[in-house]
Amino acid sequence: MMFFLIAKFFLIIKYIVALIAIIVIYRLIRKKPTNNANWAPDQKILAYADIIGSKVNIHNIRNFKYNTETDYVADYYDKSVDIGNIKTLDFVFVPYSKFKILAHTFLTFGFEDGSHIAISVEIRKKIGQNFSSFKSLFKQYELMYVVADENDVIKLRTNYRHEPVHLYPMNATKEQIQKMFLSMLERANQLKDKPEFYNPFTNTCTTNIANHIRKITPQGFPFSFKVILPGYSEELAYDLGIINTNLPYADTRRKFFINDKAIKSPDALNFSVKIRM
Repeated sequence: MMFFLIAKFFLIIKYIVALIAIIVIYRLIRKKPTNNANWAPDQKILAYADIIGSKVNIHNIRNFKYNTETDYVADYYDKSVDIGNIKTLDFVFVPYSKFKILAHTFLTFGFEDGSHIAISVEIRKKIGQNFSSFKSLFKQYELMYVVADENDVIKLRTNYRHEPVHLYPMNATKEQIQKMFLSMLERANQLKDKPEFYNPFTNTCTTNIANHIRKITPQGFPFSFKVILPGYSEELAYDLGIINTNLPYADTRRKFFINDKAIKSPDALNFSVKIRM
């Protein structure tokens, strides 16, 4: 009798667990991304662009002034550019783990007047949220394109978060750089109108960069676990010749590590020049 009751108890538990799993899966399937939420202050405002031929009016370029990582004065500006004046493209690599699994990657575009505009694909956090790789599997974060001044998006990481940052010049023609810039701004516009969820395998900072590269290069871009695991993306970029260097890999990493330069020039008006010297 006791054995029968125990077996029945575990059978009931099994059905309850199965029912909970079905409810969770159903809710995940039904869950839709939104642009209307109580967003964290640094990710509240979305960037977008008006693109008319070669003329681009970019709205909401982030340029926060930081006292600490969490204490800052919010500031945004608009800028009109001609894509014909874009001349350089840099790949920014920010490793998060000594085990070469996690990293953040983004791109920054240089113009003939010496200015730069960075575009960083990030999760869009709500107030009180922190990133969790596990939670990101379950539609917990929307995706956004942060269009920012280098004084914000690079200095935040080097000087306030104290994350290691590598700034690599990319091998690309001027035409390819211009196409990449437009492609990323068009994607920012798309997300403003039609939000998407971040997905750690298919919709991340690095997978989006890879998709943009595939659109502008005739040879495409290989599908590789080094894209899905962004900590390996730096190595992949080097192996593919995307990084503009003739140095061995280890020497390349040392040369384009910029933290020391950034920390020495926190208030420099020519911050972008200083970190490239």
